[in-house]
Amino acid sequence: MDTNTELLNYIFQNSQMGIQTIGQLLEIVDNDSFKKQLESQLKEYRQINQQARNILTDLGGDEKGISQMDKFKAYIMINMQTLTDKSASHISEMLISGSTMGIIEATKKIKEYTDADKTIIDLMKDLLAFEEKNVESLKEYL
Repeated sequence: MDTNTELLNYIFQNSQMGIQTIGQLLEIVDNDSFKKQLESQLKEYRQINQQARNILTDLGGDEKGISQMDKFKAYIMINMQTLTDKSASHISEMLISGSTMGIIEATKKIKEYTDADKTIIDLMKDLLAFEEKNVESLKEYL
């Protein structure tokens, strides 16, 4: 797999995990303001995911999605973590942790894949900025 395809697949998988996680959390959240925040994040994850998919298709590559096992583990983890506390504060804390991991990985990938196409690096930077924005906006609900 070449550098561009690897980086695009990372972007695709990261945004796919965001889509799955927020989709699951929207079924749990009952705070209307918080729900709107999550819906906004979901929309952005979907846009980034679609951009990554489109570029992959243009390059003749296939997206490598999240494995069924990883999806299942994430689903179970969310259910366990929200079993006793479904508050906006607790869910915000969970999402901030996830976005922080995303920020760290995105920063590493940008430094690692310096020879990737500028368009792909820019999409990675968009994902990074989006994750940073998520952390800031979620702090309101802590």
